[in-house]
Amino acid sequence: MDESPPYTAYSYLTPGADFRSFELAPEFGRVPPYAAGLSDQDEQRAARLLRDSMVISLHDHPARFPLRMEETPDYYRTGRQHAAYAGLAASGMTAVFDNMMDGTACVTGHAPWRWDDIITDLGMRQADAAHASGVLVVRTVADIDEAHRSGKVGLVFGLEAATPIENEIDRLDVLYGLGLRQIGIAYSDSNSLGSGLAEARDGGLTALGRRAVRRMNQLGLAIDVSHSSDRTALDVCELSDRPVLMTHAGARAVWDIPRMKPDSVLRAIAGTGGVIGMSAAPHTTLSAAHPRHSIESVMDHFRYCADLVGIDHVAFGPDTLYGDHVQLHRIFADLLGIGRAMRGPDFEPVAYVDGLENPTENFANICGWLVQHGFDDDAVRTVIGGNVYRALQSIWVS
Repeated sequence: MDESPPYTAYSYLTPGADFRSFELAPEFGRVPPYAAGLSDQDEQRAARLLRDSMVISLHDHPARFPLRMEETPDYYRTGRQHAAYAGLAASGMTAVFDNMMDGTACVTGHAPWRWDDIITDLGMRQADAAHASGVLVVRTVADIDEAHRSGKVGLVFGLEAATPIENEIDRLDVLYGLGLRQIGIAYSDSNSLGSGLAEARDGGLTALGRRAVRRMNQLGLAIDVSHSSDRTALDVCELSDRPVLMTHAGARAVWDIPRMKPDSVLRAIAGTGGVIGMSAAPHTTLSAAHPRHSIESVMDHFRYCADLVGIDHVAFGPDTLYGDHVQLHRIFADLLGIGRAMRGPDFEPVAYVDGLENPTENFANICGWLVQHGFDDDAVRTVIGGNVYRALQSIWVS
């Protein structure tokens, strides 16, 4: 980013007069820094790779949440989610797939995934970003190139489910026209396109869903199957003529919960030329070797997926934010079906995921881990952004 100090979200307005303000979580120092234990040489190499490489997060929510997380529903009622511009400036990211409020965007009511709420969210975020000279809204691969050249951070707006389109395929065109460049099929609950991952019966894609996949391909809208059911994900991979993304999940063989994906789905995604992003949302990508959730647990999923489908099909979509993510899950557990998606082995709860707590620290620690564990420079560049960049060249309109 090229501004000092970074722009503060919605500072073109007057807090208290133009919108209700909240005390927000800090962008730095909310939890103790991760103790990676790198040698000086490894630390310098990791810092160089982060500085010089194209770094793309496949999934995050780079916004500040209320310091008192229980105020989040009221905060969302304002329609204004505050991007963490200072945190982004320090992150080393070239671009981040920013999924906004997503299914928690209950701006005008209490139900998730409503069309008006999603449009409000998408418009508000871009109105704010237009005032921040250190970011740019990404709509093409050329925009990512420009972010890399200029040192700005590119925001790729996306949704984790296509539920808001209801039964109107043309709404995909509307979302695309308003700047959306990535969309999921379904979340935990099924919708008119297909089954979500928490359903007892997996019906796969519907007839409407099959039409929607075709339209997404025609538009150049990246398809995400992270929260879709196994059969839905396999159907998408079979139908899509462009690479399919799993922006943020992990391997069920490593941690057996519905939220993770079986080998068949992981292979199918790779078979499309797609990319599998490792998530770090609390209490998801655990492992038997590291049942206390940390960067080590997440990297167990990374290693497994890389061994299964090859290093050219793995990346990172940490799914982090600025605030107490564990408490956010508790607040929205029923709304998002989180409990059903995470049924599985017992684990030791954590207050945060050590090493992957927010978008500012994620890729510095990822680079450090990769360097520390013997990955060469080419491999590091491949997984922190190169694979995503390659896939987008085949998905998006030139």
